[in-house]
Amino acid sequence: MTAPSAAGSNPKSGIAVMTVALCWLVAICEGMDLQAAGVVAAKLASAFKLGPGPMGWFFSASTAGLLIGAVIGGRLADHFGRKRVLIGSVVVFGLLTAATAMSTTFPVLLTTRFLTGLGLGGALPNLIALVAEGSDPRQKNLAVSIMYSGMPLGGALVSLITLAPGFGASWTSVFYVAGIAPLVVVPLLIRFLPESRQFLEVRETKAPRSTFISALFHQGRAAPTLFLWASFFCTLLVLYLLLNWLPTLLVSRGLTKPEAARVQLFFNLIGAFAAMAAGWAIDTRYRLLGIVVTFLSLGAGLLLLIVVPTSPGSALLIGSLLGAAALASQSILYAVAPDCYPTEVRGRGVGAAVSAGRFGSIAGPIVAAQLLVGGRSPADVLQAMLPLVAVGFTCTLLLGWARGRQANSL
Repeated sequence: MTAPSAAGSNPKSGIAVMTVALCWLVAICEGMDLQAAGVVAAKLASAFKLGPGPMGWFFSASTAGLLIGAVIGGRLADHFGRKRVLIGSVVVFGLLTAATAMSTTFPVLLTTRFLTGLGLGGALPNLIALVAEGSDPRQKNLAVSIMYSGMPLGGALVSLITLAPGFGASWTSVFYVAGIAPLVVVPLLIRFLPESRQFLEVRETKAPRSTFISALFHQGRAAPTLFLWASFFCTLLVLYLLLNWLPTLLVSRGLTKPEAARVQLFFNLIGAFAAMAAGWAIDTRYRLLGIVVTFLSLGAGLLLLIVVPTSPGSALLIGSLLGAAALASQSILYAVAPDCYPTEVRGRGVGAAVSAGRFGSIAGPIVAAQLLVGGRSPADVLQAMLPLVAVGFTCTLLLGWARGRQANSL
């Protein structure tokens, strides 16, 4: 019995469920890799004798690759199909994640992380496009958010791995596990993942190919594109600063490493459920309320982390709030991004948006590192994030307004 050739022919069938489930597994693998660096940061810094400055570059190496990979992956997806590019990307980031564990010098470490990022970036726009195009239009945002919830769950799995006997002692074991896992998923993708029917239908029409600029900025797409980019940039800067530096900041304020790891675990677990809740809200009349609550909670969490004395209990509660808000903000943007572009340019549009956000992912860890090297306190680092939350909130609201204008003009 063979797998169906395309997704989307019957959104209520098992085809759509299979698409979401397989993409969710890939998202878990992505989350494991993306957050492995932050979880093992202290051990890796000790092994390579790295200070805050070099560690900032280490954190940003994979996101620099992801930035480039998202653009390339989105462009290739519009030409060769979402499934092919996704499978190739998963193979790349699986192999290179395992290779990270074999690094013996800092330059080699940076190189493997950058190349890993190329694969991670290539996968992201294809995950979003496959799920968005293969789901019931009435539940598309929820489906994308369910897929995205796999990323924080992957981060939670990495945190659990470090607590397991025999795995927490070495930073290399975490990267080996994070590298092998996606390679195990690849045969399932080859055998069972259907290609997007919307993509196949558009390819059969042999419509004229759009240039990269026209795909993003013509036919009323300029304003949605710019607001989407700005929202992604601000929210990802805050998210990746927290993912990479939150455990270190908590340890510097008196928590033990296991206590900080527990906060990171709850950050991801609560964030996964919040991501799905945000996707549900975007599909209902509570869309605006969901956006407002998400960004206000993110700002409140940062303020609480600044002013509330650090204890294991308070850090766990505030970390959970931050995880819920930061990951819900990403879930909202991943859910609405495919709606900004028609099928024939969706890969490029979503890929460019993900790539724009990755500038924030790169900037966040580096900014934190430079502030700490310059003698600033952890509270100063967190306070610097508050204006970005406000800008991200404003741009997300303006994105909804621009999407309305775009729809009315078509």
